[in-house]
Amino acid sequence: MLRILHTADWQIGRQYSRFELEDAAALAEARFKAIEKLAALATEHQADLLVVAGDVFDSQTLSDRNLRRSFNAMAGFTGPWLLLPGNHDAALSESVWTRARRLNCIPNYVHVLDKPETFLLESLKLAVLPAPLTQRQTYQDLSEWFDRAESPAGYWRLGLAHGSVSGVLEHLDSHNLIDQNRVQRANLDYLALGDWHGTVKINDRCYYSGTPEPDRFRDNDAGQALLVDISEPGATPAVQALPVAQHPWRSIQQHLNDDTDLDLLERELSALTDQSVVELELSGQLSLSGFERLESILGQAQARCRAWDCQRDALRLAPSEEDLNALQADGYLQAALKQLQELRHGNQQQAAEDALLILAGLLRDKEGGHAH
Repeated sequence: MLRILHTADWQIGRQYSRFELEDAAALAEARFKAIEKLAALATEHQADLLVVAGDVFDSQTLSDRNLRRSFNAMAGFTGPWLLLPGNHDAALSESVWTRARRLNCIPNYVHVLDKPETFLLESLKLAVLPAPLTQRQTYQDLSEWFDRAESPAGYWRLGLAHGSVSGVLEHLDSHNLIDQNRVQRANLDYLALGDWHGTVKINDRCYYSGTPEPDRFRDNDAGQALLVDISEPGATPAVQALPVAQHPWRSIQQHLNDDTDLDLLERELSALTDQSVVELELSGQLSLSGFERLESILGQAQARCRAWDCQRDALRLAPSEEDLNALQADGYLQAALKQLQELRHGNQQQAAEDALLILAGLLRDKEGGHAH
C-alpha cells in the first residue's frame, strides 16, 4: 500500500494587516505550527511521503530566518517531503528556492521538485510527475507533459500540480489551468493539487487539500490535510481529511433591533471556539441600554478570540425617552443631551451618537458613584 499525506498552500510569511499587530503576528506564527502538526500527523499515520502541492511560501522575499525556520519545522517527519513551487513561490532563475539552497538549509529528506521531469522514489516504487510554476502566471497547462511521461513497470504514478482545474474551479481571469481529465490522460494513481485554499474533490483520484491553516473567511472547508491510501497501482484511493488548523475563521453578520436580537448574538458568540478568528458585521439600531449590553457581550467574546475585526458603522443608536429620562441629567447636561438628540438627525449623526454614548457612560458612572 502507498500512503501519502497531501497538503498545499502553506503561504509561510503571509501578513495579516487587517488585524491588530499582536494578533497578526500570532496568525503568522500559526503557519509554522501547522508544519510541525503536519510532520507529527505524517509520523503518527506512518505516511510513506508528504507532498506539498505549491505555495509553500507566500512570497519570494521571505526573510532568511523564516526560510530556515520553515525547514526546521519539518524535523518531526524524516521524509520524504516533496515540495512543488507554486505561483507565490515560483521557481524563477533567482527565487526563494535558490536562496534556500545557498543557505544550505534544505534537509536531505526534503526534495524541491522545480523541474518538469519525472522524479523516482525507488524505495517506494513511485514515479512523481511535478508541474512546477517557473513564473507566477502562465496560460498553458503545465501538467500536459504528464501524458507522455514514462515510468518503470509496476511503479505508482503520482502527479503534483498547482492551479485551477479547467471547467471546474476556473474563473474568467484564471491562469495556470489544469485539464480536468489529466488523471485519465496521464494514467495517474493520484493527482495532488494546490492553489484552492479549501478541500475539494475533483474526482476519485484528484483532490485539492486546501491550506492547513485558514487565511480567509470564505467557508470552504479549509484547515485540513488529506491522508491518501492506495492499496495497489490502479486501485481507487481512499482519502481521509485530517484536521490541522489551530485557528478556525468565522464570519458573522447580525442585524440588531432589540434585546431579543442581542440574545441571539450573545449565544452565537459564546458558541465560538477559543482562538477563533472573527469578522463581525453589525447593522440595525439599539437603545442606549442595548448599546451598553452590546459592549459587554463584545468585550467578553473578543477576549476569547485570537483575532477580531468588528464593523459596526451600520449600527445606529436610537435612544428611547426612557433611556434619556433614566440618565437623571439636569441643567446644562439636559440641554446637551437634547442637542445631541437633534444632531443625530442631521449630517453629524455618527459624531452625535458617539458623544451620546460617552455622555451616557459618564452619567451612569456618576450615578454609580452616588450609590456608593
